[in-house]
Amino acid sequence: MLEGVRSQAGRVGKVVYARMAPNEDLVQGLEKICIAQGLRHALVRSGLGSLVDACLQLPGGQMQAVVGPAVEVLGLYGEVAVQADGSMRAELAGLVVDAAGRVLSGGFVAGANPVFATFEVTLEEWLPAP
Repeated sequence: MLEGVRSQAGRVGKVVYARMAPNEDLVQGLEKICIAQGLRHALVRSGLGSLVDACLQLPGGQMQAVVGPAVEVLGLYGEVAVQADGSMRAELAGLVVDAAGRVLSGGFVAGANPVFATFEVTLEEWLPAP
């Protein structure tokens, strides 16, 4: 039937709107925001901004470098959650457009997606049912 599909009962908690500064990594920045706001699990609802350069992980594990400057993010989704070892981990995917107008998609690689000017995000806290 539908392999890989999972569901979880719960509810939405607080909503966090945040702005990331230039040169802050998109993935690591979202992890830091969640830690600072006390979010153990958050759903990434939207993101608006640009990156200096981007690095996307494609299906099969290949990496796609997207050369900037000003790689625009067209769409962003994912989640950020505390792992079993207590660390925070963001898993993000989305669409970007490069300076030549090519649209690319994939997972954002941690440490390789620095914010260009600013980046705004909306996070929703997810509170699983006991």
